[in-house]
Amino acid sequence: MADQNNKPRQLTYVMAINEAIRTVMQEQPNAFAAGEDIGGAGGVYGYYNGIQEQFGTDRVYDTPISEKGIVGLGVGAAATGCRPILDLMFIDFMGECMDEVANQLAKMRYMFGGSATLPVTLLTMAGAGASLAAQHSQSLEAWLCHLPGLKVVMAATPADAKGLIIAAARDDNPVIVIMMKTLLALNGEVPEDSYATPIGKANIVRPGENYTIVTWGRMVHEAITAAEQLARSGLDAEVIDARSLQPFDTETVIASVRKTHRAMVAHEAVRYGGLGGEVAAQIQELAFDDLDAPVARVGAPFAPVPFSPVLESAYVPNAETIVAEVRSQLRIEG
Repeated sequence: MADQNNKPRQLTYVMAINEAIRTVMQEQPNAFAAGEDIGGAGGVYGYYNGIQEQFGTDRVYDTPISEKGIVGLGVGAAATGCRPILDLMFIDFMGECMDEVANQLAKMRYMFGGSATLPVTLLTMAGAGASLAAQHSQSLEAWLCHLPGLKVVMAATPADAKGLIIAAARDDNPVIVIMMKTLLALNGEVPEDSYATPIGKANIVRPGENYTIVTWGRMVHEAITAAEQLARSGLDAEVIDARSLQPFDTETVIASVRKTHRAMVAHEAVRYGGLGGEVAAQIQELAFDDLDAPVARVGAPFAPVPFSPVLESAYVPNAETIVAEVRSQLRIEG
């Protein structure tokens, strides 16, 4: 809805998350939220502010500091008829509950022949850039995408933060919604109504004619900036926000590459073993004859995320990293 000046409504990323959770709780009487400090404190990032006051302590639970317990609670509750929203404040803590995630959440529906549904929405934060050091700054989406039975999405904008959470909560499968700490203050247009961003469908955020950049999360914004810089060299880059990492929208990516004939995959996660390798392999397998150059990849170095702001800034990929890689790949002079 537009305001009286006909300007689209703007929300910050963090408020879009809050609005999404409220929407789900209103639409689904059997939904509840559970996590560390999400009740009285409103969560470490503030996106649960006011939600316990609105829906009560019987639907918004402060849990002990136990990721294993949080996910175990969600698995059992979902299998018996509830639709839990679980909060893991850092994706780095996924290792604390990996048995519940990998061997229960991802497998139970399959092992029960579909008779048990697992409508679990798991919200977590990823990414560097806030000087939170090596144990609180990682991007571990590749871990989760490797597990059959899970859906994994990553929100790059306030609109998708809201829409992906609502879509996840309506799904009868477990969906992990990865959000980015450095985007919490980002403003963007967010519709007031209840809507779902489709899981499994990428978004072309910048159309282009002769280069494809596939990316997700914070790097979407870096890729758009890079594309604007590359345009001054005559390269018209198309930027695709994958947003759904599992299932992945291969069709949109391949159609773009067949048009542009050049491609790059860029992510904030460590380059080695990152999801970019899988995407690059799909492009090579399905569009090899359309490529005029090898598929480029951008990712973080194979090292822990530094605490020092100066070192962290050098570590985290950005628009300049993308531009430099494109110029090197295509031998474009700066």
